[in-house]
Amino acid sequence: MRNSLLSVFGYLIVLFPLLFSCSGNPKKELGKKESNRPNIVFIMSDDHAYQAISAYDNSLIETPNIDRIAKLGMLFTNASVTNSICAPSRATILTGKHSHINGKIDNVSPFDTTNVTFPQLLQEAGYQTAMFGKLHFGNNPKGFDQFKILPGQGSYYNPDFITKDQGEINVKGYVTDIVTDMTLDWLENERQPEDPFMLMYLHKAPHRSWVMAERHMEEFTNKTFREPATLFDTHEGMPAAKVAEMKVHGDMGWAADSKLYPEVMDQLGLKEQIGFDKRRFESSVGRMDSTQRANFDLYYKKIAADFVKAYPNMSDKDVAKWRYQRYMQDYLGTIKSVDENVGRVLDYLEENNLMDNTIIVYTSDQGFYLGEHGWFDKRFVFDESFKTPLMVSWPNRVKAGSVSDELVQNLDFAQTFLEVAEVEEPTDMQGESLLPILTGNLDKWDRDAVYYHYYEHPSEHNVNRHYAAVTKDYKLIHYYFDKDYWELIDRKKDSLEQHNYYEDPAYQQIKEELHEKLAELRTLYGDSDSISQQYIDEFMPLAKEGKVWGVEEDILKPIVEKWENAKKVD
Repeated sequence: MRNSLLSVFGYLIVLFPLLFSCSGNPKKELGKKESNRPNIVFIMSDDHAYQAISAYDNSLIETPNIDRIAKLGMLFTNASVTNSICAPSRATILTGKHSHINGKIDNVSPFDTTNVTFPQLLQEAGYQTAMFGKLHFGNNPKGFDQFKILPGQGSYYNPDFITKDQGEINVKGYVTDIVTDMTLDWLENERQPEDPFMLMYLHKAPHRSWVMAERHMEEFTNKTFREPATLFDTHEGMPAAKVAEMKVHGDMGWAADSKLYPEVMDQLGLKEQIGFDKRRFESSVGRMDSTQRANFDLYYKKIAADFVKAYPNMSDKDVAKWRYQRYMQDYLGTIKSVDENVGRVLDYLEENNLMDNTIIVYTSDQGFYLGEHGWFDKRFVFDESFKTPLMVSWPNRVKAGSVSDELVQNLDFAQTFLEVAEVEEPTDMQGESLLPILTGNLDKWDRDAVYYHYYEHPSEHNVNRHYAAVTKDYKLIHYYFDKDYWELIDRKKDSLEQHNYYEDPAYQQIKEELHEKLAELRTLYGDSDSISQQYIDEFMPLAKEGKVWGVEEDILKPIVEKWENAKKVD
């Protein structure tokens, strides 16, 4: 009997510390499985065109570190966004809901903080969560144990950050390097090895106005890049495209975008083509310290001097070509630092044996025009802005070097992360987990079309409101409110998307099928004309009061009158 009691007592002595150690971690009290749940590293840049990643196309730039993720896992060639503009894309990623459901339809409307986001759910389920870099909206992201985020668009040089623990801080240096330093510091010093983690590593670059790191200025300001076939597109038969204000030559700023000094503009008699162009230049370059500014001037004053000499003999087409090269030099120069810093994070994960059980995602908040159709920026449902880069690695689960052309969207990230973390998804999320594609179980994936809806108009760039159904072969687009008409794009026959086949009799049956598919998608996702009208009625008073950035009076006035007259009729 005595031996039996001693045996039981000894067992309790061994068991008690184990029980105590488990109860000491409040996250583990949740009772969630933790042993095999993967870490998640979500890397997103801002406005990074897939054309500027060498895994897709190496004719502009080599991105060996970003390409590493594709080589380790899966490259998606038909990934897209639901609404090609910064803050709404990020809201869709966080909530797993289309813009008209989560309420963040544009960069003007506030984000509804009652939305439940996937980081909140992962945090509740025992994941350690952190965010570093550009969120774009709000200053207190929910669901994060740690964050340091840029206010608004942020700055390339000596940026400010909003932090969870330190308030607002200023950090000297180049933003892409700093965001990476913060990320690596968290991985090394704050990450809890016993818990799975979800890390959002979010770059400002290559967002406008494209100020590259000092170390890349000599290389990239001396490069020449191939021009896209549609640089001088005239947009015949496409009224919405024809009036859009996104031309590389005509709608970019001379100072802020092309880095032509304000005094040089005055010398050549060049007028500001965008609001506050000279002030934008000064606010951006003016953040540099004396050493940074000296390095900037070393290269950009030479560019300005060469342009002053050449300008009197340049045709309008010559100037457009010059501006395209200036755009590419600065845009791609910022990407060089993104690629370098992605490599730093991948190296850390490898060196610390974190790769095997970590999902790594690289994407952008949308695509971007690199001179295609003569444009910069995004917004349209045409491929360069609608499609977004996406590559996913997960060793032993995702086949290395695999490629998928399935129609996936940023809408799908939330459910994907929740499924791999073994967390039940809310019933109102609208995406689909990408796990069947990633693991080769395509019999469990049956999506044949995706839905797109852009709202921010009248606003900067003058891109008409439109929604669309997109399949692998076609796009059916409805422009509404200002201009009201339809476009049908044949993605295979017309890969440059320069023709509208909507009225072509040869496409009659295809058109009917696409209309049915569009109606099906609008029903599936709960979108309607009445919801669109509600958002118009909320937006237009703000536009009328001058609270919408970048819209010109001659464009705004007739739209306001049309809206007010329609309201009177109603």
